Amino acid sequence: MASKIIASATVKAVKGRKILPTRAALVLTPTAVEKIKQILSARSDCIGLKVGVRQRGCNGLSYTLDYATEKGKFDEEVVQDGVRVIIDKKAQLSLLGTEMDFVESKLAAEFVFNNPNIKGTCGCGESFSV
Repeated sequence: MASKIIASATVKAVKGRKILPTRAALVLTPTAVEKIKQILSARSDCIGLKVGVRQRGCNGLSYTLDYATEKGKFDEEVVQDGVRVIIDKKAQLSLLGTEMDFVESKLAAEFVFNNPNIKGTCGCGESFSV
């Protein structure tokens, strides 16, 4: 079954800004929490969102977001403010310490990953390398 894209995501390299280390593999901002609640409210069959990475773009990797109906054996789970985000086992090291935000502007509404592990990004902001 082909997976559908449920939301877009942009990559931001975090330079000069330290994200405080936490025990969670991924930290959600309040706006991200609210957007995830809104997305999942129409899907009673889902337990949360699943974040992963795949080979794509001019810089190597891009984020994927999908509905999670189950948690895999080696997947990481982040529960924050009533929402669950499942991190695919292949994405765990590249997401460690990342802040997930939701940003709306006149031109776009998207999830933004503020990732301190990124070594480079492409010009369009869709792919990254670690």
